[in-house]
Amino acid sequence: MQRFDGQAALVTGAGSGIGRATAVAFGREGAKVVLAGRRREQIEETLALVREAGGDGIAVTGDCSNAADVRRMVGAAVDTYGRLDCAFNNAGIEGGTPFVPTAEYSEEIWDEVIAINLTGVFLCMKYEIRQMLAQARGAIVNMSSVAGLIGTRIGIGYGASKHGVIGATRAAAMEYASKNIRVNAVCPGVVRTEMTERTFFHDADLSAAMTARHPMGRIGTTDEVARAVLWLCSDQSSFTTGHALPVDGGLTVP
Repeated sequence: MQRFDGQAALVTGAGSGIGRATAVAFGREGAKVVLAGRRREQIEETLALVREAGGDGIAVTGDCSNAADVRRMVGAAVDTYGRLDCAFNNAGIEGGTPFVPTAEYSEEIWDEVIAINLTGVFLCMKYEIRQMLAQARGAIVNMSSVAGLIGTRIGIGYGASKHGVIGATRAAAMEYASKNIRVNAVCPGVVRTEMTERTFFHDADLSAAMTARHPMGRIGTTDEVARAVLWLCSDQSSFTTGHALPVDGGLTVP
């Protein structure tokens, strides 16, 4: 018996990185996976990997900052599988060139980062929870970051959005705790993905500096974050809600 047999799981930002690794992990554990993302080719590639791992699912294109698209993503899960048991609201962007100070930060980039990273999480939760209320159960994990737990120089839009995700997670967790719907967040440290390749790993000195910030002496892997997400979605964490879980090699240890 696999942990997610008979369950349907939605993963946004499923075309690469942590989203892709989590989608594959859900499929390996028996879930039917609804893969959502803006780039059709990449989510189709993820779907092929899910199937190679022994799972199955569907691919749905859409933008999580658009309410109509989010309704369609959730609707695809319900129309195809009759339910939505788990959701990983993972889609996010870093927002332009990193390390731009606040006084020089673009207002257009601010709007884009908040729309995708924060408003997108709100919209996903809004429509996921409506379905989960009808089922009287569900588990949601939102993608935050260590930048949602501590101050960073990566950019005010990114830091503000990731702090906001934790606040939104805690609010929804409190609202629906008595309804058998759990809401948590995951807060990765630096993990090698397309985003961090652009942000950190194009420069050897910066890469070394970011790696050195982690007391474990290395950066994380997408699979390590995926395992944390699956735990938070599973019955193994049945008494955990409103938690922002660092997966960061000790970076945020006080």
